[in-house]
Amino acid sequence: MSHRPEHTNSQDPFVHVEHLSKVFHPAKSRSFGMLGRKSSQQGIVAVDDVSFEVTRGQTFVIMGLSGSGKSTIIRMLNRLISSSDGSIMVDGKDVRGLNAADLRAYRNETTNMVFQHFALFPHKSLVDNVAFGLKVRGVNEQARQTKAAEALELVGLGDRIHAMPDELSGGMRQRVGLARALATDAEILLMDEPFSALDPLIRKEMQQLLIKLQRNFKKTIVFVTHDLNEAMYLGDRIMVMKQGRKIQLGTALDLLESPADSYIEDFVTEVDRSKVLTAGMLVGFALGGESPHPGAGLEPLDASPSEDMAVRVSETTMLNEMLPIFAAGTKSVSVVNQLGTPVGRVTAEEAFAALSPKEYSHES
Repeated sequence: MSHRPEHTNSQDPFVHVEHLSKVFHPAKSRSFGMLGRKSSQQGIVAVDDVSFEVTRGQTFVIMGLSGSGKSTIIRMLNRLISSSDGSIMVDGKDVRGLNAADLRAYRNETTNMVFQHFALFPHKSLVDNVAFGLKVRGVNEQARQTKAAEALELVGLGDRIHAMPDELSGGMRQRVGLARALATDAEILLMDEPFSALDPLIRKEMQQLLIKLQRNFKKTIVFVTHDLNEAMYLGDRIMVMKQGRKIQLGTALDLLESPADSYIEDFVTEVDRSKVLTAGMLVGFALGGESPHPGAGLEPLDASPSEDMAVRVSETTMLNEMLPIFAAGTKSVSVVNQLGTPVGRVTAEEAFAALSPKEYSHES
């Protein structure tokens, strides 16, 4: 299945959001917060002066508890909800200023939404569900059926293309939702808690599938979740929300090692670090540079002969996968990138030390 090339090397923001705010029911309901200087509206403040950037090919996770404003933000990105203040720029275009025709094109071609509850047409087969977005675009029937079948093959449902939604499990239905997003070849996938309704094992399978697909297609993903473990597993960068405000934005390692306040501390103390930290992260942390995330493209280091002979692991290898290697007596591993080039080393001492959360100085 061919997809448009994504310009993943560009560090210019693909999505640029500044001072975004949303107030529901102005002047009628009590306020949960105060807006910034740009607005005097009163009401239920769902999103309060939030700014962030997303680069092409990045998985950007918005994490927060119920009522934090995360789902409101993702819906403002494609104007399912109109913002009260601020700016949303996507590839240099002002999303808030799009007219009706341009907004339809933006929703059909630039973005695609993957919902928590699948949003499948119960009377249409899987292939017709996946092809629907292409039909809206005016793609001829043969082409859209072909693309839809290819997308279903990618998510492991190539042998079920004529099945009906009620014949599928929840995990399979969510695979159809992913296939529909891939078939349209949208540049941005907006995913609103897509796996939260699934059983834990199926949820893990879907997370792994998303990572696999992302490695192949390098889409720009904005992913909403209330689960910090999921956020850290999937996200290149994570924005933590509380009561409509941005509390911290950074990599998984940033949140683990340098939580902004006691609110973030409370979250990260419950995180299973062995299932979040990767070999690449540990290398970057040991080097004292920015915390790399899987796929971040670490700069190659000169490899010594001893490194060539060492046990090798990918930079995306999770810490829990390395622990048995060290437990068997290996003192260090050589970490390699996707090209097989060594990017650094991780010692057993560093790996076991990374399991223990550091002491924080924030007051409760």
